[in-house]
Parts: sequence; C-alpha cells; structure tokens
Amino acid sequence: MKKNGLSTGWKLFILGFLLVLIDQIIKILVKTNMTLGESFCVLGDWFRILFIENEGMAFGMKFGGKIGKLLLTVFRLGLFSALCWWIHKLIKRGNVPCGVLVGLTLITAGAMGNIVDCVLYGQIFSESVYGGPVAALGGEPYAPIFFGKVVDMFYFPLIDTVWPEWVPFVGGSSFRFFEPVFNFADSCVTVGAFYLILFHYKFFATEK
Repeated sequence: MKKNGLSTGWKLFILGFLLVLIDQIIKILVKTNMTLGESFCVLGDWFRILFIENEGMAFGMKFGGKIGKLLLTVFRLGLFSALCWWIHKLIKRGNVPCGVLVGLTLITAGAMGNIVDCVLYGQIFSESVYGGPVAALGGEPYAPIFFGKVVDMFYFPLIDTVWPEWVPFVGGSSFRFFEPVFNFADSCVTVGAFYLILFHYKFFATEK
C-alpha cells in the first residue's frame, strides 16, 4: 500500500525502529550511569527514575526461574515474529485502518525492546550491583545469551503513605499506589494494547 512518498510498511518500520531506539538509549544511559537500586526524583516524589533489573515479565513480574525465563524469551521471539507477519498481511490487504497498524506496531516494538535486553545484555554489559560500580558496555559478560536481565526505570508512586493505626490488619504499614517499575518498551506494549481495545475493538471483533 503506497501513495505519495514512503510506503505504509516503511513508515511502520521507521516508527518501530525509532521506538526501539528510544527504549535502548534510555536503558543504556540508566545502566551505564546508575548503580542498581539508585534513584532520583524527576517531578516531585511521584515520578522517579529508579534503576532495577528483572528476570521475567513486564512490571517486574517473574516467571519460573531459569527455565521460565528461557521459555519467556522464546515466547517473546515467537510473538514478535507473529506480529510482524500479521502486520505485513494487514498492509497487503490495503483496507485496514491506520490506527490498527500503528497500535500493533507499538506492541511489536515494545516486545523487541525487551527481547534485546534478554538476548544481548548479559553478553554486552558487565553486571549491575547495588552500591556500584556501574555496569560497563563491553565489560565482563554477566549471563549467557537469552538470560540477560530487563532494565526498568520508570517509577510512579502516586500515593505513598502509611495506613492509620486504627485500620484493621494493615494499620501502621506502608501503602503505595502503582508500585511497579517499568520501562519504555513496557509502555509501548501497554499503550498499543489499550489503544486497540478502546478505539479499534470493532475491527478485531469482525476480523476472522
């Protein structure tokens, strides 16, 4: 599908490439300039950059140790390949809403952003540790291929308080609303998915 200028496929490829590039630039800057667990405030206390790493799924969730991590990486690769094939097929049809293609591209780029971490980071970075030193690009590898850790940094503790003592069971304990730490790739997947659900659900409801 091509009108004047670049084809739709190339436009989506450029969009996806830029999203992955932004994701990787952020992660490399964080990993090579911050120690594990280090943080600083961006907008007050409710938006912080907090450097952590996870071995599993988005938002710091885990999945079954080393075997689970390997299966998760393989699943991500399969999902990425399937999404690329699906987008290509939809482009060839020529009558698919542009928003559907953009939403799928966001999800695909987000998947690739975290795939890079899992597949390559263990080989191209030294290990990040609490208290330093910071990781070095090209340093001593810290994990086999496919076993790299995903870099997360965006932290939005919108509510960070302590329950009153009189509240049963939880009185005196801390309470944080939206505690997960995530990255730009996670955001791409989430925004793409919600966008498709909210604005293009009719397309998928009628799609064979």
